[in-house]
Amino acid sequence: MFAAKVGLVLYYMIELRVPQNSIGPCVRQLFGLQLGSSAVTQMKKSGARYYEDLYAELFKRVTSGRMLHVDETKVSIKGKEAFVWVFANLEEVVYVYRASRDAAFVWEALSEFHGVLITDFYAGYEGVSCPQQKCLIHLIRDLNDSILKEPFNDELRIMTKEFSRLLKEVIGSVDKFGLKTCHLRKHKDSVTEFYELIANTDWKTGAVKTWRKRFEKNRNTLFTFLDYDGIPWNNNNAEHAVKKFVFLRHVMGGSSSEAGIREYLILLSVYESCEFKGISFLEFLRSGERKGDCFRATPK
Repeated sequence: MFAAKVGLVLYYMIELRVPQNSIGPCVRQLFGLQLGSSAVTQMKKSGARYYEDLYAELFKRVTSGRMLHVDETKVSIKGKEAFVWVFANLEEVVYVYRASRDAAFVWEALSEFHGVLITDFYAGYEGVSCPQQKCLIHLIRDLNDSILKEPFNDELRIMTKEFSRLLKEVIGSVDKFGLKTCHLRKHKDSVTEFYELIANTDWKTGAVKTWRKRFEKNRNTLFTFLDYDGIPWNNNNAEHAVKKFVFLRHVMGGSSSEAGIREYLILLSVYESCEFKGISFLEFLRSGERKGDCFRATPK
């Protein structure tokens, strides 16, 4: 059975994001228990080992479903830049540490993935052989940034207006009917019309020509969600999970070792998966369970 004291320490560390060197004093003041920093470190290690099998099971599950969100963010390991990758579906999240942003490990992990991959526009994801949906919120942000840089570029405004009209039409159907292909496929004609417009117009400005190339390059990945039920048009799921790591990153600072960050990520994966499923992390820790199917046993 998972020790109650260890569960409490992990709850403070992961969900409440109490700095590791502050947990001992907290426990001492609240419960009168003596807990040194080395003991806290050892509890984190033992907790990560305890949930290693669950972590591996979660990764297998998220990379074998019908839909997968992926994103990545930087982390400092004793002053050296590294990356944390997020793999998420609608119910589970897994955080993976890597020394670089090289996406080759993603290609390998998803070599047998046959669902829809939802990501931003990082070129590394292009090596994954499966249907892909690019985050349209990222695209909108980039369009807005371009307009801010060239506010008097009428061509850019025209192109942006046409894309916004198309997207507004599609998202209107999503809001009304949900992510159902029977209601969304009708917009494919409008998508074709948009692409014919940008291809047949004699654009003069460099910015708009660059945008035309970007639209054409990503033609097969911007509106994939029109052909699949339940596929989002954005990568909000992964971005939400990234923010949870960023909060924890602020607490860790840059002092964690590679082994230490891997331990944090195993525990954070369990915590965030609990959150996605509406389960109390503390109660899950107290239950001592460590199998994926036991997530249903401790609802909030």
